[in-house]
Amino acid sequence: MAAIHCIQALRFPSRTHVFFPNGDQNRYNIINKKQRGFLVIASADKNSVKEIYIKSKVETLLDSVKWDDKGLAVGIAQNIDTGAILMQGFVNRDALATTVSSKKATFFSRSRSALWTKGETSKNFINVHDIYLDCDRDSIIYLGKPDGPTCHTGSETCYYTSVSDLLENEQVDENKVALTTLYSLETTISQRKDELALPQTGKPSWTKRLLLDHDLLCSKIREEADELCRTVEENEDKGRTASEMGDVLYHAMVLMAVKGVKIEQVLEVLRKRFSESGIEEKRSRGQTS
Repeated sequence: MAAIHCIQALRFPSRTHVFFPNGDQNRYNIINKKQRGFLVIASADKNSVKEIYIKSKVETLLDSVKWDDKGLAVGIAQNIDTGAILMQGFVNRDALATTVSSKKATFFSRSRSALWTKGETSKNFINVHDIYLDCDRDSIIYLGKPDGPTCHTGSETCYYTSVSDLLENEQVDENKVALTTLYSLETTISQRKDELALPQTGKPSWTKRLLLDHDLLCSKIREEADELCRTVEENEDKGRTASEMGDVLYHAMVLMAVKGVKIEQVLEVLRKRFSESGIEEKRSRGQTS
């Protein structure tokens, strides 16, 4: 008989359902599971105890969601770096539990009455980093990173139809997505870059001048960065700091367009640095160079 390395009592809320995957019952010696909400188990390894604890926490989470009369809640997928709303579907208990364990955005198809994982056909999975519940616990956000376009049309997101455009009888552009200010600016700069390939008439815009003259661009970034620093050195007001930071961002984003770098890539780099110290991050730069 194998030596028992861990005996532990775990306490659960009275309504918690503790469950085991098929065949897992044999891995545990359940000593007592009824006494005052305690589950006392003997396990051959500590990981087994942790596994039971996590599963019980997931069950408690699932019980806290306000599922509708069909056992569903709204599920929204959001890009962790851009903030873009990727898609909306419906989620049931099994879909949410599957997403928690697989880290892939999983929904419930009402038409097929079955679970489906986004990307199971296209391979454009949404890799979930975190899950958020709204204040009423009847709506869920999957915060994640998509492997590719989310919409079945090939668009980055399913939200590309602008009501303003519809009211003005403009044609729907599937490449247009609901953008926040920073990404609208990036799109405009990208459009100016594309326009450089066309015959030019009249005086070029400031953005086009910067795209064409890299020396001018770099000098403006240095100039604007210096002015931003002086808002601290000369104790200028917050409005001035915001204005100068806007100038730095704009000119830096023009440089990014020249280099073919997206703001999403920069935000992803910053996100990955959250869990490491600045010293370690700089050390890793030296190792990869």
